[in-house]
Amino acid sequence: MAQSSAREKTYTIDDIYSLPERERAELIDGQIYYMAPPNTVHQRILSFLHLEIGNYIRANKGTCEVFPAPFAVFPFSDDSKYLEPDISVICDTDKLNEQGCNGAPDWIIEIVSPGSRSMDYYTKLSLYRSAGVKEYWIVDPMKQVVLVYDMEHAAAPAIYSFTDQINVNTYPDLCISFSDISELLNI
Repeated sequence: MAQSSAREKTYTIDDIYSLPERERAELIDGQIYYMAPPNTVHQRILSFLHLEIGNYIRANKGTCEVFPAPFAVFPFSDDSKYLEPDISVICDTDKLNEQGCNGAPDWIIEIVSPGSRSMDYYTKLSLYRSAGVKEYWIVDPMKQVVLVYDMEHAAAPAIYSFTDQINVNTYPDLCISFSDISELLNI
């Protein structure tokens, strides 16, 4: 007697696009990963970083663009992966279209939530590295640390606390003060 095995459904980008409005998910190799709504701490950090980066780019007449989530990133040429990084900085505007970014952003920031910990620290790190992201920050509010990966130069990750000032590799004269975030969060 033949034994049947249950097959897991393989999802596509069409399944992502057909999700109900306001439901957020990412697609990685045929699997959908649903995203919980962000909490207030997450949103305060996201807003602070988005403003710091955006204001810097505008003040310096930079050519890069910064996009907060939700913003679609297709890091590879196929559509087997659909991600929504918390912050994406794209310097090659030819990668941008109405759907989002086709190819690797130059700099990505993920803000860790309780449900995204292994995704941000492991799965996305590997995906971003293989896609060609040059700089990847993991901001962890619970641990009050920031891991900075300079993937362009294959450097070991640097670990900072929420009291440090962090120099940005993408913009060497931009320094983001995480002590300002600490004040914002009252920690």
